[in-house]
Amino acid sequence: MTAAYVLTVACPSTRGIVAGIANVLTDQGCNITDSHQYDDPKTGQFFMRVSFVSEKGAGADAIRAAFTPLAESFAMDWAVRDAGDKMKVILMVSNFGHCLNDLLYRWRIGALPIEIVGVVSNHLTYQKVVVNHDIPFHHIKVTKENKPEAEARLLSVVEDSGAELVVLARYMQILSDALCQKMSGRIINIHHSFLPSFKGANPYKQAYERGVKLIGATAHYVTADLDEGPIIEQDTVRITHAQSPEDYVSLGRDVEAQVLSRAIHAHIHHRVFINDNKTVVFPASPGSYASERMG
Repeated sequence: MTAAYVLTVACPSTRGIVAGIANVLTDQGCNITDSHQYDDPKTGQFFMRVSFVSEKGAGADAIRAAFTPLAESFAMDWAVRDAGDKMKVILMVSNFGHCLNDLLYRWRIGALPIEIVGVVSNHLTYQKVVVNHDIPFHHIKVTKENKPEAEARLLSVVEDSGAELVVLARYMQILSDALCQKMSGRIINIHHSFLPSFKGANPYKQAYERGVKLIGATAHYVTADLDEGPIIEQDTVRITHAQSPEDYVSLGRDVEAQVLSRAIHAHIHHRVFINDNKTVVFPASPGSYASERMG
């Protein structure tokens, strides 16, 4: 039985990278089933994602050992992962549950192949929902006075659970610069795309009062710069003059849930590469696109 793997590569751009990768995989009896690459002339960086199967029995360790000399020669940031492994994820939520409920549904039906190892909240609003899914629930209250202690508890939960990704599913607390730096590239947030045009409370009400025709959402990696991290996924929905402020909220929540799930799907399948303050996001591999677009 063949084993399926995913190779990801990021390195300075130069001649011979693709040929070298193909040669190593061929020598190990592997067959490439899907491949995407991008060479950025502005940053001088090269990015590649390769799906392949091992047809002659070479395991992950043997493939990594064979690949290491090539990786060192090109100064690659690289990894070979089992395509069937499920990433361990922690979800964080406050009092808006639409993204949490959407992610739990997609996870339950298999459309989002992750292992949810815990849910963290600064409120008890969704404790019962989470516990009913047999997922550990962690209530970490956050105040101005206890923020360092609260973040220390959060890091403890992340480390104890082995979580590889933290998703802010409408978690309404600002994370410290130190935490953002420690978990760089491992925290995804969702927000309405009105920022910075409609800051503060009630952005949908502000959009309604200005007669906005398109509303949307943005999923991005969290950095020390609030809501300015590298963007992974965005989408919009059209609004007409006949719709109410309540319609804006409802439609906004729908697009937020969809955008967040697609961003997570891209990340867990190792399709996202951070490229300075932007991202390179490769298309979904064959067989995974349908589940990504569900909903």
